[in-house]
Amino acid sequence: MARTFHDLIAENRRNSFLLVVAFVVLISATVYAIGVFLADGDPRSGIAPAGVALVAAGGLSLGALYGGSNAILGMSRARRIAKEDDPQLYNVVEEISIAAGIPMPALYLIDDTALNAFATGRDPKHAAVAITKGLRDRLTRDELQGVLAHEIAHVRNYDIRFSMLLAVLVGFLVLVCDVFRRYLWWGGGSRRRRSSSSDRGGGGGAGAILVVLAIVLSIIAPLLARMIQLAASRQREYLADASAVELTRYPQGLAGALEKLGNDREILEVANRATQHLYIVNPIKSFEKRAKGLFSTHPPLQERIDRLRALGRE
Repeated sequence: MARTFHDLIAENRRNSFLLVVAFVVLISATVYAIGVFLADGDPRSGIAPAGVALVAAGGLSLGALYGGSNAILGMSRARRIAKEDDPQLYNVVEEISIAAGIPMPALYLIDDTALNAFATGRDPKHAAVAITKGLRDRLTRDELQGVLAHEIAHVRNYDIRFSMLLAVLVGFLVLVCDVFRRYLWWGGGSRRRRSSSSDRGGGGGAGAILVVLAIVLSIIAPLLARMIQLAASRQREYLADASAVELTRYPQGLAGALEKLGNDREILEVANRATQHLYIVNPIKSFEKRAKGLFSTHPPLQERIDRLRALGRE
């Protein structure tokens, strides 16, 4: 039985929930192991730090959900526009929102000649779509409609909420592990070992295993979290492309827009590593200094275009 877009969206939301739960478990396990390490191997000593970490991660996540979109829009220097500012653009967004069955998101413009766009917010009732001036000026109406449909698909599919939560959880985990590794680097580990050798108590063999696990997790957990985040982000880009075709019934529009975005050499100055995954194409170009050492935040652009062309032929 063929799956519908509603099935894909429901699966997307389930997978998002499971992925967030997995990140919470990873954060808890990492902080628990670090707590055991700092207490000379006592397995009971990691429970309180793990609980504090969960409360802190929950607080940061709530803060991001309710204030993150405003921070992102402000960081991107986006200004809100009304219908009288650009009636045609407003009407395109309104049409696609009706087709998607969601309230019309707030519309923002970034005064930059580069071509790009992103969506943010916590749900379809509290969402915003931002596009650059370059995108508005250099795309045809069909291409503009394809890009806006892609961003509104992110809103309808709840990708905006997922990406916000995941960014906070990954950032929190990276921060905790980075602080712990700096503690080890500056001699905290050697002092702790001297203390434990002079006063052995704690948890014996289990504690020793947890101590080793703390060091291992502090190294691999941030890498693993980042890889999972980027893999999930790439899958959501594919789904948003397909959803845009569902909304516009014209895959050539989005395919043509992606080709222009891929050939654009303009640098989007307001983009950074914290927001790059939000955009329809990665705004940090491979030739920029900012691009060094980055994992792939988006699927290969040509592959996305080829998939859209294939949908058009079908």
